[in-house]
Formats: sequence, C-alpha cells, structure tokens
Amino acid sequence: MSAPPLPEGYAFRAVQKSDYTNGYIETLKVLTTTGDISEAQFHNLVQHWETHSHIYKARAITDASGKIVATGMLVVEKKLIHSCGSVGHIEDIAVAKDQQGKQLGRILIVSLTALARDAGCYKVILDCSEHNKPFYEKCGYKHESCAMVVRL
Repeated sequence: MSAPPLPEGYAFRAVQKSDYTNGYIETLKVLTTTGDISEAQFHNLVQHWETHSHIYKARAITDASGKIVATGMLVVEKKLIHSCGSVGHIEDIAVAKDQQGKQLGRILIVSLTALARDAGCYKVILDCSEHNKPFYEKCGYKHESCAMVVRL
C-alpha cells in the first residue's frame, strides 16, 4: 500500500530535539495526556531515541512553517521466534485537530509500516480503540486476536 502524497510544503521526518518548541507535545496531547515534560526531559528522550535508532523510530509530519502537525512511533522488537525475527509496534499516532482530514494519519501508518519492512520486521502490531478500527483497516491492518496486525 502506498501513502497518499503529503500536502505541499509538508515533510515526513525523524523527531528532533528542536521539536519541543515546534508543537510535538501539543500534537501528542490530541491522543492522550502527556504530563509536564520539561525541555531537558524531552531532549534526553530524543537523545535516547537517536542513540537507539535501530529500535525507536519516532517520526513527525511538519507543515510548511515547520510546525509538528502529526506524530507516530515505530518500535522494533527483536524476537527469538521466527528465526530471531523482528516485530514492529506502531505507537502514539496523533494528528493535530486542525490538520485532520488531510490523510496525515494514513501517511504516518503507511510510512511507519514501510520503515518496519525496511527494518526486516515480519509483522507490525498496533493497538487501537474500537472506534479507530475502521481507519486502521483502510490502512491494510486487520483484527487479529486482541491486536491489529499486518503481515509483511
């Protein structure tokens, strides 16, 4: 499945330390509570993600002004099963309220799934609420057991 094109001027990229002031946390608050995160805490976490980039693939979509308007995370888990294969876990998909309807969520899911494929994952798992199930099914995922899965 291919991702729809980003709107003109928008970009899909890795999360950066400067995103603390670019709207990352505000966008993530669309999904859940974040708590009070200091700039130092944010920088430390992004540094951790960068140091372990083979595991953590935090991504963002920015608008033409560079503001974060959508976020998502792929976590790659090494397994013993499937010949020491890897499983991707998609987490923390959030799209700013004023950006919804532009297919940014779909772009995130398709792009993170492609990153998982590139990392050699044999499947990708994500958890979602029941009301989001139709969206993830449109992205190629299916209900399997208690999680949404796409086989790669």
